[in-house]
Amino acid sequence: MKIALTGSSGHMGISTLKEFLTIKEVDLIKVLLLKNEKKRNKLVKKLYKENKGRIEIYYGDISNIDDVRNISKDVDYFFNLAAVIPPKSDKYPNLSYLANEVGTSNIVKVIEDNPNIKLIDITSVALYGHRNIKHPFERVGDPLLPSVYDVYAAHKLRGEYNILESDINNYVIIRQTAMVYLEMLNANMSDGLMFHTCFNDPLEWSTAEDSARLMASIIKEDLLGHLNKDNFWNKVFNLGAGINNRISGYDTIEGGFKLIGGTTKKFFDPYYNVTRNFHGGFYYDGDELNKLFSYQKDDINEYWNKILKKYPYYSLGKLVPKGIIKKFVIKRLFKDSNSPAYWYKHNDIPRLTAFYGSKEEYLNQPRKWDDFDLVDYSKIRSIDNYKPIDYGFDINKEDKDITISDLINVANMHGGKLLSKEFKTGDVYTKLKWVNQDGEVFISRPYTILRGGHWFNPLYKDYIWDFDRLSKKDRIFAQYWYDSHNIDENNTYYMNEDFEAFIK
Repeated sequence: MKIALTGSSGHMGISTLKEFLTIKEVDLIKVLLLKNEKKRNKLVKKLYKENKGRIEIYYGDISNIDDVRNISKDVDYFFNLAAVIPPKSDKYPNLSYLANEVGTSNIVKVIEDNPNIKLIDITSVALYGHRNIKHPFERVGDPLLPSVYDVYAAHKLRGEYNILESDINNYVIIRQTAMVYLEMLNANMSDGLMFHTCFNDPLEWSTAEDSARLMASIIKEDLLGHLNKDNFWNKVFNLGAGINNRISGYDTIEGGFKLIGGTTKKFFDPYYNVTRNFHGGFYYDGDELNKLFSYQKDDINEYWNKILKKYPYYSLGKLVPKGIIKKFVIKRLFKDSNSPAYWYKHNDIPRLTAFYGSKEEYLNQPRKWDDFDLVDYSKIRSIDNYKPIDYGFDINKEDKDITISDLINVANMHGGKLLSKEFKTGDVYTKLKWVNQDGEVFISRPYTILRGGHWFNPLYKDYIWDFDRLSKKDRIFAQYWYDSHNIDENNTYYMNEDFEAFIK
């Protein structure tokens, strides 16, 4: 049995490659590496030398369809773990476009021509956009409202939609939650992205190793004949991590700083971080994959100790005065273009508005922790605290019971209409004609809309985040958008062809 694997040099990718090598039925793993990523490719090359005959290395890029064809030849599975993620996607948005959108499109084209290949595609929690205490839980079927100026999420949104509307025989889309890995502390100390974590918002953390175990388990269970189109293939899942790994943004930062003998309050002031427009949440249905594959092993609290074991020099931070670390490690990142302090200094009104509501609201943030009310998610991280929304149909219905009335109601809730007049009950993969709230006609499968949470809007074809306006018409969007936005906000956020941010 042969596998194609993209993104093999990433944190999840290298762990997945190691897991694949433990499966005796896997004869060959074809990996695609970028030539200029020499440092990241070292671990893959090491495994290649240790497992000669079981790994083939191809140099190329998924944005080149010929490279995709090369690694796809004669394979049984295609695992697409490739991604350009924040902060790299923020710095180099065109690379994000090529990897996350064009690359996915190429994979779809190639696999449509090779119907025996099964596609496993990893997308992201970023598609859901911002969540807070009002609705901390997310589930498959929730509306997709990518955060403003998050080009990574926009490109993943379009790539995922392409797969759902494709003619691939067997695919699965897995939305990865936030992922911790052994090198995370180093990575987060190098960019202003660390200030995008909202202190009071929910985050569920999987580990690179747990995610890799899931990838390997998919192969094992499929070889046993346990996976079919009723329980797995041609569906969307959330990759959750379990109740113990559901914490707040504040506690996430706290866990990292404990390694160097500090706390969030010692290194950060409460106004350092944004108040909205990031992404994250607790997965209400994150146990669905675990029921099938039993991959959840790691605990976020124990994982911090793994990081310290690998990098024991972190503990030397306990000897450094906290004020020194705050000044020379944290505040130096105020100069980074991804930090709110940089936006304020350069009068970046579009981003200050997107992440705070306005420049004035940025300036009015509490300056002292005594004036900041922290949310304790330990008391509400159980799914018993899930607050359902109105989807326009009973989301707990089985696919076979979905009726044309359900489709009509969902379209109406979105402020649009179902134009197709005929629908066979339960046939959720047939393509139908719809019209959105702006009068644009589009073709889409009921599964894509009802189960995937997709609904065509300007972001699917351009860099336009128009959810202030759309949510006034769209009752499904509104139930989440107004958790962190005021109904009287009337901003259209967009980027031009050079990815410069603007606001109208």
